[in-house]
Parts: sequence; C-alpha cells; structure tokens
Amino acid sequence: MANKNDQIDESTLSRRKFLQNAGYTVGGLIVGGVVGSLIPRKQTNNAAPPATQPAAQPANYTQATMFFTQEQFKIAEAVSERIFPQDDLGPGAKALGVAFFMDHQLAGEWGFNSRDYMEAPFFNGEKVQGYQGRLKRREIFTIGLQEIQNYSNSKYKKNFADLSPEEQDAVLTAFEKDEVKLTTISASGFFQLLRSSTLEGVYADPLYGGNSNMDGWKLKNYPGNQMSYAQVIEQDAFTKMEPKSLKDHLSH
Repeated sequence: MANKNDQIDESTLSRRKFLQNAGYTVGGLIVGGVVGSLIPRKQTNNAAPPATQPAAQPANYTQATMFFTQEQFKIAEAVSERIFPQDDLGPGAKALGVAFFMDHQLAGEWGFNSRDYMEAPFFNGEKVQGYQGRLKRREIFTIGLQEIQNYSNSKYKKNFADLSPEEQDAVLTAFEKDEVKLTTISASGFFQLLRSSTLEGVYADPLYGGNSNMDGWKLKNYPGNQMSYAQVIEQDAFTKMEPKSLKDHLSH
C-alpha cells in the first residue's frame, strides 16, 4: 500500500507533467512568461522551421501625396502625361512621377508663394512683369484642375483622365489658346504654369518627387549631382557618366 510520501511525490510529478504539457499545447501562453522558460523542452525532429519574414521596405516619401486629393492627382497626372508623353525615346511624365513633384511643391513654400511679393495693389500688367494676382499657386492649381474637369465633362461628358489622348489634347489646347473663359484665373496662364511645372518635374532632382530613377536626366545624358569632375575635366571627348542624385550623398 502506497504511503503518504509516495502520494505527494506522484502528485508533484503529475502537476509538473501537466505544466509541461500545457506549455506545449498552448505555445507557452499559460506558462510562457516565467515558468515556461524554466521547464526544459525537447526539440522534435518534425518541428516546422520558423517562417522567414520578408525584409521591410523603406518608406518612399517621394511617392506620397501631400496636397492633392485623389481626383486632383489623377487630373494632374493625365495632364502632365499629355504635355510630356511617353514615346520611343523614353518614359513620360506619369512614369517619371511628375504629379508627385507638383504635389510636393504645392504643399511647400512654392505653393504658398512664400518668396513672392503678394500685397496689393493687384494688377495684370505686362507679361514681363510676372504674376501680379492675389491667388497663391496652390489656389490656382485647385481652381485650374477643377476647371479642366468641368470643361471635359461639359464638352465630352467624361472626366479628363477618362478622355482619349486626342480629346485631352483638345482640352489643353483650348486652355492654352484662352478659348475657355474663366472668371478667377487665366486659362492660358494656368496652362503655362502646368507646362513649366511638368518640365521641372521631369528634370528636377529625384529628391523632390519627380524624375523617377533619374530617367529624365538619362534622356539628356545629364550627370546630375556629381561630387567632382576632376577625372574628366581635361578630356576633350564627351564622357557619359551615370547620374547621381542628391539622395546618393545623404548619410541616412
């Protein structure tokens, strides 16, 4: 007949076995914190190897909108693509991320005209005088993109981004020639602003959102932001260099 000590030993062993099994069955949820780390566990041969986690991709802030709504972004992207379309020579404005460039500029000092004199009197003088109005560039873009959308819907019953390339060209030509009568801004002035912003986005440093992969520079064999030209400055022949962005010189 088992004595009292034997019963205690069996009870202790049984309790210990339960804790071990509990740790296995629930993955250490019950005893994983303290007790689970003290109980030795055998490694089984058929245990599945830990799943490899994909490497986290760094955030690409040049491909994020900061000012445009989704509708405005689609219009700007479609407009810039017609101004600088893709062809056999290389990518167009859409692939180069020009709409992101516009968006980032409008979200910053350029969009607020922070370096321009913006006090009254406001008068549309000679073209050589530059812009003389009260509206900031971000306000001009907001109005102008909506007017492009309105004109497209009025003339073709479709949004600008849904028009055929020929129809989009017709809309932009109407703005360029001031055939669209607007009350708040100049249609031709807005077109010129769109055109200059598109070209800036194509050829600006990728740090600012456009010129994706420096493909705009590659179209012109432009070397970008090189640290030095000492190795080629004495050469008479043209030297093709792999372009460098400002981002290539940043430490983080």
